[in-house]
Amino acid sequence: MYLLGYDIGSSSIKASLVNAETGKCAASAFFPKTEAAIIAVRPGWAEQNPESWWENLKCATAAVLNQSGIRPAEIKAIGISYQMHGLVCVDRAGQVLRPSIIWCDSRAVPYGEKAFSRLGGEHCLQHLLNSPGNFTASKLAWIKENEPGIYERIYKIMLPGDYIAMKLTGEICTTVSGLSEGMFWDFKEARPADFLLDYFGFDASLLADIRPTFAEQGGVSTAAAVELGLQPGTPVTYRAGDQPNNALSLNVFNPGEIASTAGTSGVVYGINGAVTYDPRSRVNTFAHVNHTQEQTRLGVLLCINGTGILNSWVRRIIAPTGISYNEMNALASEAPIGSAGISILPFGNGAERMLENKEIGCSIRGLNFNLHGKHHIVRAAQEGIVFSFKYGIEIMQQMGIPVQKIHAGHANMFLSGIFRDTLAGVSGAVIELYDTDGAVGAAKGAGIGAGIYKDPAEAFATLKRLDVIEPNTAKSEEYAEAYARWKHRLEKSMSC
Repeated sequence: MYLLGYDIGSSSIKASLVNAETGKCAASAFFPKTEAAIIAVRPGWAEQNPESWWENLKCATAAVLNQSGIRPAEIKAIGISYQMHGLVCVDRAGQVLRPSIIWCDSRAVPYGEKAFSRLGGEHCLQHLLNSPGNFTASKLAWIKENEPGIYERIYKIMLPGDYIAMKLTGEICTTVSGLSEGMFWDFKEARPADFLLDYFGFDASLLADIRPTFAEQGGVSTAAAVELGLQPGTPVTYRAGDQPNNALSLNVFNPGEIASTAGTSGVVYGINGAVTYDPRSRVNTFAHVNHTQEQTRLGVLLCINGTGILNSWVRRIIAPTGISYNEMNALASEAPIGSAGISILPFGNGAERMLENKEIGCSIRGLNFNLHGKHHIVRAAQEGIVFSFKYGIEIMQQMGIPVQKIHAGHANMFLSGIFRDTLAGVSGAVIELYDTDGAVGAAKGAGIGAGIYKDPAEAFATLKRLDVIEPNTAKSEEYAEAYARWKHRLEKSMSC
């Protein structure tokens, strides 16, 4: 008996087959093999074609079926994880009307800020727990004003995971967690946010039907089964945005538990058992996968857009040609803590929520042509990413969320010893690394939704801890000094 999980990322689409009895991953694959293209027609814009997600999903599905050699009938449930906050618009035939405006696109910031001002900041925060900001609702407002011909043809709006579920099953539905990440959910009224829909002039019929996060959300259609080589009727029983799903993958469900990831963007995600919000709306609060009216479980999400994307840019543009990430980490280790005075502000991938939706760009501070080499810049990039994590963690701590232990997958930036040691050293938190990923988590989420596992504890009983990184107290002053310098330069930059 197997479970199939999909992770719909902005860099690639990953599929994983998990043996439901052992909890082990039987096969995994991702496509494309190079980072997926992001369409940027103008500065601050970021779009992708949803059809390309489907084509890459087909390739990944074929690869895991081929690797594992299992029969499609052995797959008992499917789960979906997806890049958050994207907007997909379809007509009545389910055809995509325009490229998806994805998470790191910042064009809608003025629409969200205007709504926040007109509706009242306190009202928005009490009901949405966030400013409408740059989320899905504001992106739809941009389309309504700038592409009215397309807006008039919209039958339903969806998040990226909703679109993939539609392609799999032919059914259009979403979840409370999904609506909350798009700013369409009113936590105070426990229903779609009518006041925001009315403000933007959206008809409520544009929203998809709501299904539970863990429940049958449709079965694989005959047409999709032919395209994918799957068994018709295989149920889709779980979907969640990538960060709630990453927390699920790391068995993070309860108040005080923390999950982190550092892929293209970087995230620290803490679970809160009370309805609270940051008065300046610098972190995001959404319904976690196990949130219900009876049990408050909110995910407080600190997101930094410029994380792995900065590291990959440094590899392409600055590091020696052809260098691997492992070799780049070794190169960075030649530089001291603090990178001999260089600070990199890693904010070159759109407006940053943590900086109150400012788009300050990436910059290198303190560069000395007679002193610094490539190794200093490579290390400063990783330190700059970590310091941005620390800056956001301070906001979360002000909200009453302790950050003493961080769960993370052994992947992406967490493969770097410098990154791990710097994060532990500057935050004072213990870091635990686990052998999991988003697609595996989505598969296990599907097992919960299908009733194959009785609860999360059973689903994640086999989760393997690979490493524990303790803060190096002997170097805490060096990390603190480097962070203080970085923070001073950030705040000076923001005041300009």
